Amino acid sequence: MSTGSRGPLRLGTRKSLMATTQSQGVADALSRLTGHAVELVGVTTQGDVSKALLAQIGGTGVFVNALRDKVLSGEVDFAVHSLKDLPTSETPGIALAATPARDDARDALCGPAKLADLPRGARIGTGSPRRVAQLRALRPDLEIVPIRGNADTRLRKVTDGELDAVVLAHAGLKRIGRLDAVSEVFDPDQMLPAPGQGSLALECRADRDDLRALLGTIDDAPTRRAVTAERTVLAVLEAGCSAPVGTYAAEVDERLHLTATVAAYDGSRQVRLSASGHPDAAEQLGRDLADRLLAQGADQLMGERE
Repeated sequence: MSTGSRGPLRLGTRKSLMATTQSQGVADALSRLTGHAVELVGVTTQGDVSKALLAQIGGTGVFVNALRDKVLSGEVDFAVHSLKDLPTSETPGIALAATPARDDARDALCGPAKLADLPRGARIGTGSPRRVAQLRALRPDLEIVPIRGNADTRLRKVTDGELDAVVLAHAGLKRIGRLDAVSEVFDPDQMLPAPGQGSLALECRADRDDLRALLGTIDDAPTRRAVTAERTVLAVLEAGCSAPVGTYAAEVDERLHLTATVAAYDGSRQVRLSASGHPDAAEQLGRDLADRLLAQGADQLMGERE
C-alpha cells in the first residue's frame, strides 16, 4: 500500500488504555502535520497475555514482536511502541522511522507520602529489577513486592491497602490522566530511568521509503540523540530491558550529557558514571560510557540476583 489516497494509514498498537492513548496522540499529530487519516489496529502481544514477570519471560521484545510481525506482513502500515520496550538489536526489515518529542522520563512514586516518609519496612510494588535495585540502595529496609499488570491495576493495590506504594513511569501516568496518584517524582540523581523511558518509537518496514519520510515528520532530533546514547549503553552492556540498568541523557548548552548506572539487585553496590559530548556523537558517547562501566565491574553486578 502506498501513502497515497488508498485509505487511512493503519497504526498497530497494543490494546491497553496507555498504549491506545499514546498511539492516538501519534495518529492525531500525523494527521495534523500530513493530512493523512490514521486508524488504530489493536494487537495482543505476549507481554499482554503472560502473567509472568517480565524478567522471567525474557523481558526484551515481549510487547514488541507481535506488532513487528503485523508490520512485516503488511497487516498494519506502522506500529507505535514505548521505546523502552524495544530490543536494542536491529530487526531485519524493520526501520525506526521516528521518535517523537519525549515526555517526562522520570519515575514516580504513587502512595500516601514521599519515599523518605514511608514507614520502615513499607511494601513497595514494582516488576522492574532496575527500580528494585535503586529503591534498595535508597531504602534498604523496604520490602519490594514483584507486581505485573497495567497502571490502574497497580495503583489499585495501593488504594486497597495491599501495598504501601508503587513506582511507575511518570509519562505513562500522565498519558492515562493519573498524575493525581503521584506522591513524589524521582530526580535522576535519586533514580535513573530506563533507557528510552518517556519516549515513543514509530516502526515501519524498511523498504517503505515513502512511509518512512511521512512518519519522519514527527521525529524529534534531540529526543532521538538522547535515546540513542541511552540505548547504546544498554546494547554494549548486552543487557535486556529487564536488567538493572538506568540511563538518562539530555542536551544542555549544545552538549549531550549522559549518566548511567548498573546496580546490584540487592542495592548493596552500584556503578554510576557520567559523560558529555557533541550531540551528533550520541552513539559513541554511549559506547564509551558503557566501556567505562564494564571496566568498573558492571557486568558482574548485572549477573547478581537474589
